Amino acid sequence: MKRLIIALSICAAAGLAVSAPAYADPDTDFANELHTFGIYGQRDYNAWIGKIMCKRLRNGVDHTAQDSVKFVKKQLAKDSSDAQAWQFTGTAINYYCPDQRGVYERAAH
Repeated sequence: MKRLIIALSICAAAGLAVSAPAYADPDTDFANELHTFGIYGQRDYNAWIGKIMCKRLRNGVDHTAQDSVKFVKKQLAKDSSDAQAWQFTGTAINYYCPDQRGVYERAAH
């Protein structure tokens, strides 16, 4: 089930990331995409969590996508599901650290 969620998130997020216009505000677009997954909250806070998550991946604090998801889950609303934490993580990678996409894709295998 987790692999299916990851695979679907990658496909959906990759398609949206490719089609994003160059003039778009990434934080607003990120928030709008999170809303499609039922993830709400302050736009700036969610963007900050996404950027911190990317920094943690780049600096080796989190070594796997599972580590990042665990961090994200602790930051989201208490009623957020594991699927939403995975969706948030994949979306954040697409918007803020596409160079880390391999970490997320390895979790699907």
